[in-house]
Amino acid sequence: MIENRPGLKFLSHMSLLIAVLLVCFPIYLAFVASTQTAQDVVNVPLSLIPGDQFWENYSKALSGGEGTSISAARMLWVTIVMTLIIAIGKIAISLLSAFAIVYFRFPFRTLLFWIIFITLMLPVEVRIIPTFDVVANLKMLNSYAGLTIPLIASATATFLFRQFFFTVPDELLEAARIDGAGAMRFFKDILLPLSIPTVASLFVIQFIYGWNQYLWPLLMATKENMFPLAVGLRQMMGNGDVAVDWNIVMATVVLMLIPPMLVILLMQKWLVKGLIDSEK
Repeated sequence: MIENRPGLKFLSHMSLLIAVLLVCFPIYLAFVASTQTAQDVVNVPLSLIPGDQFWENYSKALSGGEGTSISAARMLWVTIVMTLIIAIGKIAISLLSAFAIVYFRFPFRTLLFWIIFITLMLPVEVRIIPTFDVVANLKMLNSYAGLTIPLIASATATFLFRQFFFTVPDELLEAARIDGAGAMRFFKDILLPLSIPTVASLFVIQFIYGWNQYLWPLLMATKENMFPLAVGLRQMMGNGDVAVDWNIVMATVVLMLIPPMLVILLMQKWLVKGLIDSEK
């Protein structure tokens, strides 16, 4: 039982407030910088009051500068498409693989599951050279297929769906067999609706995973029109030879923060339910 002590309650609220300020203050600085002129951004100290260049800076960020095809609008589109393919692909493949492992009897199915699970120790960074060689030989550079297919397989999602399927009562499977339902009918009408909270929570996790990808897209995308936001931001910062419009860069940073924040806010209930709800 938690005691209701005023001092402890005040301390816990202050701790939460300090944590929120530490997390949100850099975001606020990025927003302030995105509303100022390029000269104001480099002034020391930086003003904490938003400027009057909001519409101008965000218009330039979305449309791109002269002589370059790097624009936030194009990078947002590439990133959203790449992220949705990765998230939906991971969930679809993991659902079907976990379904096969749990409900089908075939030789070495447990061994195959552990082989899948062991791939958690082999992230993209470890196998990046042979993976790049395969993708390059298949001529998938500068394509959505090259950006997404090597990242779609997910041992974590397969493991979570497998553990959830083990909690589904066997009586449901027997009832489906009595009613004459086949394997895919049982999967579509019974397992899939029961898995919605888990699917929703994994979608949020995989969406953030795909949104933050940098190393693999850096290798796959050699043309500016296929740059996702993480790679495009680095290109916008230049190499030190030319001046950087930090106000435009910060405007792009703010635009990059909006989609994942919306996904988390809109699906927060499902995220919590899928991760901690025991009555599935």
